[in-house]
Amino acid sequence: MFFDKELTDIRKLIIDYYYNQTISVKNIQIQKTRKEFEGDYTIIIFPLISFSNKSLFETGKDVGDYLVKNLNYIESFNIVKGFLNLTFSDSFWCFMFNQYSLNNFSNKKQGQNIVVEFSSPNTNKPLHLGHMRNILLGNAISNILEADGNNVKRVQIINDRGIHICKSMLAWLKFGDNQTPCSQKIKGDHFVGKFYMKFDEEYKKQYTHLIEKGLHENNAKEESTLLKEAKEMLVSWENEDVHIRELWSKMNNWVYSGFEETYNRLGVSFDKIYYESDTYLVGKNYVKKGLRDGLLNTKEDGSISIDLSKENLDEKILLRSDGTSVYMTQDIGTAILRHDDFNFDKMIYVVGNEQNYHFNVLFNVLNKMGFNWAINLLHLSYGMVNLPSGKMKSREGTVVDIDELLNSMYKKAYDSMCQSNKNKDNELDIDALSVMVGDAAIKYFVLKTDA
Repeated sequence: MFFDKELTDIRKLIIDYYYNQTISVKNIQIQKTRKEFEGDYTIIIFPLISFSNKSLFETGKDVGDYLVKNLNYIESFNIVKGFLNLTFSDSFWCFMFNQYSLNNFSNKKQGQNIVVEFSSPNTNKPLHLGHMRNILLGNAISNILEADGNNVKRVQIINDRGIHICKSMLAWLKFGDNQTPCSQKIKGDHFVGKFYMKFDEEYKKQYTHLIEKGLHENNAKEESTLLKEAKEMLVSWENEDVHIRELWSKMNNWVYSGFEETYNRLGVSFDKIYYESDTYLVGKNYVKKGLRDGLLNTKEDGSISIDLSKENLDEKILLRSDGTSVYMTQDIGTAILRHDDFNFDKMIYVVGNEQNYHFNVLFNVLNKMGFNWAINLLHLSYGMVNLPSGKMKSREGTVVDIDELLNSMYKKAYDSMCQSNKNKDNELDIDALSVMVGDAAIKYFVLKTDA
């Protein structure tokens, strides 16, 4: 950030310093100081030595001293070879920031109604580093849009149903021994996540045993009794089996409690939370309507699909042969509900680039169903967070957990402060400050990288 007036003042002063010489403005080159050097802006000294008749260092020192004396916002300078690096005062930057804010935001015009979706986790595992990047990007985008005068609503869709949720539920029934987060003194989302990993562990044992007995790998995976039970549980859930629904509600509430703790720690909140267990029903009804209207097709196995070949996409299943819904089904319902709720001018989905195809299909399906506002849907796609070993996988436990990361950064900040002399008079709340510094460091690290 630099301003023409200050740039002009510096050039005028340098010309004034060499008042007995004819110096062209083009001889005074100013650029941002490189990151490896101290300073904010740099004057290139080389063109000035022909006027000063002094060495590079002497010329730079003369100009630096003169600018510090005559411009109160230049706090100090240093000279590195042929470059004069100027450091501007904190008060200067505060003043310019306030002026910029005043000029741009004091008379904000009424902007658009914009819905921003982010976070949107599953209720079978705790939030990890991938979620953190999504959450911080979504919240930052929302802040920027609000600062630009728009009416922004932050929303998320909790993916609280589906086969992955049933896997955690089934594992708890089989291996949980009636444990609870309270009895084990574990955050609810972490507790449920343990059983998601437990399912994967036992499932691998089963299909590996079947492979050893001679079955092909694909057949062995499908013949696993655990997987079959999980699929049966999903059907029972959609048929509103009372006992399955009670277990589902109990385990989801454990997870919601854990999520809320993490969101509070990150300083993030939402204007409305949608639940897949509600929105998929809306989606199913519109899929059935699309079938009646002739927009969709029934396949031989009874599943319902849409042909998007004219849009250079393939055929997409919207309801399975057993009548259960897919992610696309609930996303159709969720989009419709949000437009009903907020009458948005634009809705932005902050979701990783592995879902580019999904959103391309979703927007086309909604458009074919006659929702004209589908042209105002945007997928803000961003790169995923990977480990050195590859993609993070919650079911295998190869993730960087948000809570553990926040606690680790807190400890680093705390240890650093305790080793310094800043707390010798006990004037600072080291504990609270360590939380602030640790959290801020993570946020900066995530947000400094282009999406």
